[in-house]
Amino acid sequence: MIIDINMHHLPEDLFSNEKILNGFLSTAPRSYGEIASLGTLESGKRQLILEKPKGYQNLNYVEGDYSLEAKLKAMDDAGVDKAILRVPVWQEWLQLDTCKVVNDNAAEMCRESAGRLYANAVLPPWGGKENLYELERCLKDLGMVGVQLACHYGQLYLDDEVFKPYLKVLNELEVPVVVHHTPLPVYWQSIYEYTNLRRELGRIIDQATAVGRELFSGIFEDFPSLKFIHTMLGGNWFANYHLLTPHKTKKKEAMSRLDTSGMEQISSYLKNNIFYDMTHPASWGKAEVECAIKVCGADHVLFGSSFPVFYGWMSEGVEFVRTLDISEEERELVTNGNARRLFKLQ
Repeated sequence: MIIDINMHHLPEDLFSNEKILNGFLSTAPRSYGEIASLGTLESGKRQLILEKPKGYQNLNYVEGDYSLEAKLKAMDDAGVDKAILRVPVWQEWLQLDTCKVVNDNAAEMCRESAGRLYANAVLPPWGGKENLYELERCLKDLGMVGVQLACHYGQLYLDDEVFKPYLKVLNELEVPVVVHHTPLPVYWQSIYEYTNLRRELGRIIDQATAVGRELFSGIFEDFPSLKFIHTMLGGNWFANYHLLTPHKTKKKEAMSRLDTSGMEQISSYLKNNIFYDMTHPASWGKAEVECAIKVCGADHVLFGSSFPVFYGWMSEGVEFVRTLDISEEERELVTNGNARRLFKLQ
C-alpha cells in the first residue's frame, strides 16, 4: 500500500467563487512584501501567484489541478492507494472564515473519494474559543485525521510563547501535526535572486530552523505528546543530526565552545516527537534518501509527493521508493506503516 501524506488541497471553486478567492488574495500580508495576484497561462488556465519580493515568484496554483477527479486519476496512474490532504503554504495567513470553507470542501472531497482521501484541519494557531471550536468540529464532525501548521507565522516560529495555548490543546488531544514549509524563511534576502535557491533552499532553511528551534526550546518537555511531521525531510535534518547534538570530548578543552548539555534529552525529542515527510522524494537522490532513512530511522520517514506541484513527483516518487536499498520492512514503514500509525488510519 502507498499512502501519500502530502497531497495539496485548495477549494475546487477557488477560481470561480469570488468570496473564497478574495479570502486567499486579501490575506497575503503586503506589508511584509508578500504579493498575491491572479495570472493566466498560455493555455488559458488561471493561476494564483505569490511573489516575494515583487517580481520573484514563490507559488503558482493552477486552475483545475486541485479537483477530486484530478487527484484520483493521478493516484490511479501512480499506484497511490490513499492520500492525506493539506493546504499548500497559504495556511500561514488564512482567516478563520476562509479556513471553515477550506475544511468543509476538504471533508466533502474525502466523503466523495470512497475512502481514499483523508484531510488535515487548517485553522489559525492562536488559540481562542472560535478557533478551538473549529478544531473540535474538524476532528469530531468532519472526521479529519490531523492538523496542519506553518513552520512559522510572520517572524514567529512555533517555539514562541504565543502558540502555547494551541499546542497545549493539540498535546492533550494527541492529534498529529503536519508542519508545512512557508514560501521563504524569515531571513530570505540572500537567496531570493536565484530560482532554485528561492524555491527549494528557502524551504530547506525554513524547515531546518523550525526543527532546531523546537528541539532546543524544550517545547516537547512541556508538550510530550506532540508529534510534528516536518516537510522537506525536516530541512535536511539528517545531515545536521549529529553536528547539532555534539558529544563531550574525552580531552579537557581550554573552553567549551558548544553546548553539550542536554543532548540525551534532544535525542529523546528526535525519537518521540519529530518525524519527516519526504516531500517529492525522487528530487533528493537515492543516496540522500537512503542516508535520511538510516540516520533518522525508517519509523520516522513518511512518503509525500506535494502533488500537484509536479505530476511527476507522485509517479516518479512511488517508483523511486521501490529502488531504495532498504529492507522490505523499512519500505513498508515509509510507504504506509508510519502514516497508518501516526494518523490512526484504518
